[in-house]
Amino acid sequence: MQSKPRVAITMGDPAGIGSEIIVKAYAELAELADITVIGDAAVMERATKICNSSLTIHHVTDITDEVVADGINVLDLGLVDDVDFGELKEEYGAASLAYVERAIELAQQHKIDAIVTAPINKQATRMAGSEYAGHTGMLADFTDTENYAMLLIEDGLRVSHISTHVPLEVAVDHVTTANVLDTIEVTHEALRGLGIDKPVIAVAGINPHASDGGLLGERDETEIRPAVEQATEQGINATGPESPDTVFKHAAQGTYDAVVAMYHDQGHIPVKMLGATTDSPVSGVNMTVGLPIIRTSVDHGTAFDIAGKGIASEESLIQAVEMAVRVATEKGE
Repeated sequence: MQSKPRVAITMGDPAGIGSEIIVKAYAELAELADITVIGDAAVMERATKICNSSLTIHHVTDITDEVVADGINVLDLGLVDDVDFGELKEEYGAASLAYVERAIELAQQHKIDAIVTAPINKQATRMAGSEYAGHTGMLADFTDTENYAMLLIEDGLRVSHISTHVPLEVAVDHVTTANVLDTIEVTHEALRGLGIDKPVIAVAGINPHASDGGLLGERDETEIRPAVEQATEQGINATGPESPDTVFKHAAQGTYDAVVAMYHDQGHIPVKMLGATTDSPVSGVNMTVGLPIIRTSVDHGTAFDIAGKGIASEESLIQAVEMAVRVATEKGE
């Protein structure tokens, strides 16, 4: 690895806040890594005007081109010339997918050390023909990854998930011994990749009070506990099923290095509530673990309601790049 990791930031949906937060964060990001944006130069140029930035946009044709000191390198895919901020359009969804595809290719070719993604809009990508509910499934399919998970990080709280963007009744069926064990394993490896040598992982129950000894359901004992026991036999320091109404508090206080949540809202709500107590209105990092490449993301959406106004917070993007650099550095040592 060169002196600083080489990080590609995908621009996200052109009608969203991705281009703006990149511009607003760039000075700080350039201290952390050699940054190239994969997107559309015309949209990035417009963002510099919206944000009253003196940065110039440099069109590059190769991700390895030298990063300039006075501006932002953009690998210009030439898909969007002008943009209607806050508008839901098929062409914007298609463009945002193309940015991610190019980034995955470059990561697989070892031309970049990490990918950081700005937000895409699921409705727009669906209009463009994508069947993916977000970045995570797309990244897994394009890298032929079977065992992966979403890991949210907010301050000292880290939460991985058995399932994410599926209906709750379907999410319950995902809670099997095999799936829980797989998620414990990839969470363990991800924490080690973050420099935590002997991580302690709590596994949340799915029922209130982790079923209270079988009084409130069976799946905690029939599916979750066997997975925890098998993980322990492998030498992973895992405990559970833990009562989901208290386990996140204990993790935030430092008792555990991470919690494995059983479904989307069980994990997302405590993370986002913790984020609401920080100085920034938007913070936190979304990381896909289990992939052969490094990918982190902002932990917010496209914010169509404020796109084009130059007021979006760049804090989550900074945190996402910091996390990508941390993992890339650990991996390179």
